[in-house]
Amino acid sequence: MTPNPKLSKIGIQQIKSIIDDAVKDTSYGIPGLSVSISNTNGDDLLSYANGKIGSQSNDLITTDNIFWIASCTKLLATVAILQLVEQNKLKLDDSNHLENLIPELKKLPIISQNKDDGSLKLIKRSNNNNKITLRHLLTHTAGFGYQFFDETTFEYYSQFGIDEFQLTNETQFLIPLLFEPGSRFNYGLNIDVAGLALERVTGEKLGDYIKKHIYDPLGLKDSTFFPDEELLQKLVHLHERNLETDELIEKPHILLATKGYNSSQAIHSGGAGSFSKPRNYVQFLAAIINDGVSPITGNRILQKETVDSMFINQIPQFPDFGRQVLFAKRGISRSINDLYPQEGNPPQGWGLSFFINLTDLPTGRSAGSGFWCGISNVYYWFDRNKGIVGMIASQILPFPDPIVLKTWVEVETAVYSNLV
Repeated sequence: MTPNPKLSKIGIQQIKSIIDDAVKDTSYGIPGLSVSISNTNGDDLLSYANGKIGSQSNDLITTDNIFWIASCTKLLATVAILQLVEQNKLKLDDSNHLENLIPELKKLPIISQNKDDGSLKLIKRSNNNNKITLRHLLTHTAGFGYQFFDETTFEYYSQFGIDEFQLTNETQFLIPLLFEPGSRFNYGLNIDVAGLALERVTGEKLGDYIKKHIYDPLGLKDSTFFPDEELLQKLVHLHERNLETDELIEKPHILLATKGYNSSQAIHSGGAGSFSKPRNYVQFLAAIINDGVSPITGNRILQKETVDSMFINQIPQFPDFGRQVLFAKRGISRSINDLYPQEGNPPQGWGLSFFINLTDLPTGRSAGSGFWCGISNVYYWFDRNKGIVGMIASQILPFPDPIVLKTWVEVETAVYSNLV
């Protein structure tokens, strides 16, 4: 396998056919999909889109359309944070340094829920308890939850009438912990809190920092935390699938409905705040697997040693971290019991902000590769060994959508089956 593989003509046609079939039924299937595949050299192996920008729209989707990439933002925020770690402005394992930047962390209690009556109880933590580090945040072992995956977090936010996608104050990220830092894995607001550390050490908003130090060096003009009017015209519509009928209903974009959105006081969410077109995002992924250097612009965004560290399993003590039943919030998430089911249930890995498959996958993806996704049913993967990266994007809630998930697996399998 060459370090910069290409896709065969047969493979390109096969992937296009998979997308075409997936979007035939815009009311009950997928209204529109966009896929982008690249390699270590940054070549545009395939950028293809088909369908409509919305189930109620006549406008056709193109590769120029942008998507809310939701939790795919986490990798962007993590790279930004690791840039500052390289500069010794942030420290991965120094809890005191993190608390100096975010002193509110010192006072966070642990929250527990009574299984009988659902009541919540806050437990004060002593100064001798485990302290949160930046590494805890990047590996989701700090103790923060998401209200759409954790019932206790859902009940806590509900008491105050707060929706975590519509926060108006950055300190609303700083909710009670579900457990002592470092004691287990729980997917949650951790990267948002890490982004807050970045903002306080730099004096810049997270989105502004990412634009200056990631988007601009990579030449990505259609990726942003706050789309302007021109980009909003290219934004694919968000949908909710009725779980009883499978019918898709268009709904307002969650972030765009936030009070004060796009104002100077707006929240910059490191966990879910970015919009992008898939081709832009895979250029970002290509820079990562190219040891931190953009193969297109030649600009470096990370040192090779830092990239190497990102792909090391950070939590080997939790080999089944993704095999837990997750709470479902109606309209946002489905109840799932495995983040990435694999035959035989091999150990699972987590790097610095993404899932690592520790064994080769039936799709063809190499062991040691990374992937993650966004709650709007956007999925990416990057494979350093075979030199391939990809993204498939939709705009459908709740997560995960079985039709999009199936299409992603088919696309990824077709990619690896047709590399030349």
